[in-house]
Amino acid sequence: MTVAGSAPAVAAPGEPGYAEATRVFNSAAVPEPVAATTVRTLDQVRTAIGWAEEHGWAVRVHSTGHGAGAARPVREAVLIRTEMDGAVIVDPRSRIARVPAGTRWEAVVQAAEPHGLTAAHGSSGGVGVVGYALGGGLSPYGRMVGLAANSVRAVELVTADGRFRRVDAESDPELLWALRGGGGGFGVVTCLEIDLFPVSAVITGAAFWPGALADRLLSAWLSWAADAPAIATTSVRVMNFPDVTDVPVELAGRSTFAVDGVVHADDPVAARRCADELLRPLRTIGAPLLDTWQEAEPSAVLRAHMDPTGPIPIVGDHMLLGDLDSAGAARLLDVIGEGSGSPLVGAGLRQLGGAYATPPAPGGVLDRLDASYSYAGSGLAADPEAAAALRAHCAEVRRALAPWNTGRVVPSFVEDFARPQRHLSPAQAAEVARVRSRVDPDGLFRDDVSPTRQD
Repeated sequence: MTVAGSAPAVAAPGEPGYAEATRVFNSAAVPEPVAATTVRTLDQVRTAIGWAEEHGWAVRVHSTGHGAGAARPVREAVLIRTEMDGAVIVDPRSRIARVPAGTRWEAVVQAAEPHGLTAAHGSSGGVGVVGYALGGGLSPYGRMVGLAANSVRAVELVTADGRFRRVDAESDPELLWALRGGGGGFGVVTCLEIDLFPVSAVITGAAFWPGALADRLLSAWLSWAADAPAIATTSVRVMNFPDVTDVPVELAGRSTFAVDGVVHADDPVAARRCADELLRPLRTIGAPLLDTWQEAEPSAVLRAHMDPTGPIPIVGDHMLLGDLDSAGAARLLDVIGEGSGSPLVGAGLRQLGGAYATPPAPGGVLDRLDASYSYAGSGLAADPEAAAALRAHCAEVRRALAPWNTGRVVPSFVEDFARPQRHLSPAQAAEVARVRSRVDPDGLFRDDVSPTRQD
């Protein structure tokens, strides 16, 4: 199956290169395409697309595979893994970073930090930039700068006809609009250019309390979050860490309640006041088991949420929620809190509002969120029985939170293809489909589009 004149080869199952090209973060959702390849140059991208067309297969694309669980099953298709050559290039004058596809956020943060800049990155340095940013992207700086998709200034891709396109607001504003949050299926993205913004210091970290204090801690956090300044973006989670050696001894094998996040600290006085208004009432409720909140450099933000580095088998769910009253908070803890029997390793809320709701300027098709909180919960699907138990519990959580569920999601947060994935209105989805058909009229990338299922 080797493609003449190209390297690496398009490989069938069992052939060299196939396992590497199909590697994903979520090992419970490893794709099984008819063939796969890892591409590092534009010529390799074109060769892979041409080979798929010649053999009558559709084309699918991924890089780090963090969204593998949410993607349509990959069977009758050729899977292209993008690990494009080149390093992150930061232009400190224009505050723009050029990011090859396959780059992880850690590389962007490290390149920008010496210039006093950072990006609207995620909570984990190992997540790929392209899928996260074009899928919306909930950043620890999100209440200050908005969805990560809004930071995308240019997209370079190869479309179904083998044509290389650089898409920006001048060359093709309609396609740029659709790419930013449209759900994929436009071609093979090879590079992004993204906005950076000045951040020289932050207050960041996580504090963990015994799970028995969750009701009081959640109530206090919700009261603070209702009118918190946009310089702060935080989350709360019930964590049920396994008793293993790579988990801090204070947290291993027990249920805890965590509060983590970032306060932008370029105005140190305002930042310290904001962090104190958040943390002091919580520390009064009880002494944390572990508390890492501190003033730090921006790269420390990537460690605050303590995301796993993977690969691990995951089953989970995600929803965007409206305002949570006391009844909503109680229902949440009924299904994820200590004593609930929840098999979820981590489940909780991310704070929205601020620039998430009112971005500084209009962006792509998904440029704002009409919701107050993002819910996400996931657990380890070590075997089929564990996976089934997790799916059943996710359904229970969804039923419990139904009165507050907006029916929308952020694509980069969805963990399970079987769950509702509506992130656009029907009118938006139809308009994006029209733009997609312009660049892929024969539907070569038709299965690479995020679903739009509702409850």
